[in-house]
Amino acid sequence: MPNDSLSYPKVCKRSDGRYYVDFKLNNKRYRLFSGRSIRKSLYPNSYPPNLRRTKAEELAKAVYHYLSNNGYSFNQSFNCVELFDDLIRRKLSEPLSSHYRKTLLKLSAELRNELLSTGELTVSFLDSIVLNYSNNTSFNTVRRHLNVLTNYLNNHGFKTKNCSLKSRKQNEVLHKPISNLKELLNCILDYNRNLYLCCLLTYGCLLRPHKEIRLLTWGDFSDDMSFIQLSGDRVKSKRNRIVPVPCYIRKELTKGNDIDHIFTNTNRPPNPDYFKTLFRRFKRNSKIDRNITLYSFRHTGAIEIFKRTGSITTLQKAMGHSSLNVSLTYLRGLEVAELKEEDMPVI
Repeated sequence: MPNDSLSYPKVCKRSDGRYYVDFKLNNKRYRLFSGRSIRKSLYPNSYPPNLRRTKAEELAKAVYHYLSNNGYSFNQSFNCVELFDDLIRRKLSEPLSSHYRKTLLKLSAELRNELLSTGELTVSFLDSIVLNYSNNTSFNTVRRHLNVLTNYLNNHGFKTKNCSLKSRKQNEVLHKPISNLKELLNCILDYNRNLYLCCLLTYGCLLRPHKEIRLLTWGDFSDDMSFIQLSGDRVKSKRNRIVPVPCYIRKELTKGNDIDHIFTNTNRPPNPDYFKTLFRRFKRNSKIDRNITLYSFRHTGAIEIFKRTGSITTLQKAMGHSSLNVSLTYLRGLEVAELKEEDMPVI
């Protein structure tokens, strides 16, 4: 039998009652018990005995059709766009955060449209995507995400170039502490109690509002409500965290069922944009500084701890940072005086 040849698959039965298809492809004999090799969900032997032969015949037909239309090979052949789609699908199937997946999906759609239009992804086109962003932070973020996609494509057989632009130096943002904390918290309490509790936990427990706090259940608290325990899969640093709960927060809490979320008292948490939307509406209807965000409460708590203890290690543990370097970088953006008056030159 010559190369590039295929015999029609023959349905066979073993002595134990299992069926398979037998054929020769390019002078090599094959026995297939399922459609896994041709990416089909065909499993004849998963059916009752009286149906197995019929299903095996369906498998034989599917195998013959696949191989004869795929260059007499089990290796699936793709054109340029098909290969791109397959690789992007595989990348997006990885365990990514919903926000990150949404970003990659948006960028991959731009790449696909260009591929359909011109048949290639040029460096100038990749650069043009990044240059749409004048803000240095956005510029660097999009550049990084775009390189993630192009590197993945290159590493899996789709040859393309990377963005040629260098990252831009970002201006450090000075996160000022909230000067009138109690007054602001009282205003938030009058507006919405859930938002008030979120801000209180962000400040007093130094938890991150949009995931760590939003997804809190009563079961995350100790029996006496004095500690919150979070597993690594729920924390940015991927390390288990045990956080003390100050008494001024405990008096605002009434423990419910362990499986219920503290803001809904059901087994369903608030939606991902719940607190962001609430705080935006609160700011719109109040006269607070436009630069204050939910994270300003966390920054204020961090400054309070560092000023009181002077310990980077304590701050690292309180903030849940993965390393001291992260804490040092974090401190640079906070309004913390690194020099005292007595350190300055004298006359």
